[in-house]
Amino acid sequence: MNVRTVVSKTHDTPELFPLQDMWLGAMVPKRWAKRAVTRNAIKRQIYTVSADFSPRIPDAGWVVRLRRDFSRKEFVSASSEALKQLVRSEVQALLKVGAQAA
Repeated sequence: MNVRTVVSKTHDTPELFPLQDMWLGAMVPKRWAKRAVTRNAIKRQIYTVSADFSPRIPDAGWVVRLRRDFSRKEFVSASSEALKQLVRSEVQALLKVGAQAA
C-alpha cells in the first residue's frame, strides 16, 4: 500500500459539515482487492486501527484509500493473519503521520 498523508486547513472558509468527533471513511476499490471478502477484511482493519487512534487524531473527516493491490499470490486467503498484520501496520503508520501533521 502506498501511504501518503495530505493535511490541508483553511481557516477563512466555513465548514460545510461541522463535526463533533473524528469521522473515518475507508475506500477499497475492486481494482486493488478483487474479492469482497478481502475488501471487507481490509476495511475492518482500517476501522479497528482508527478506533485505537481516535483520541490522538483531531476531530475531522478522514478518508483512507487503498492505492495499490494486495497480491492474491502472496495473500492466498483473504482472512490470513499476514494480510491483517500488513494492513494494520500500514494504517498505523498512516495515522501516526496524520496525527502528527494535524
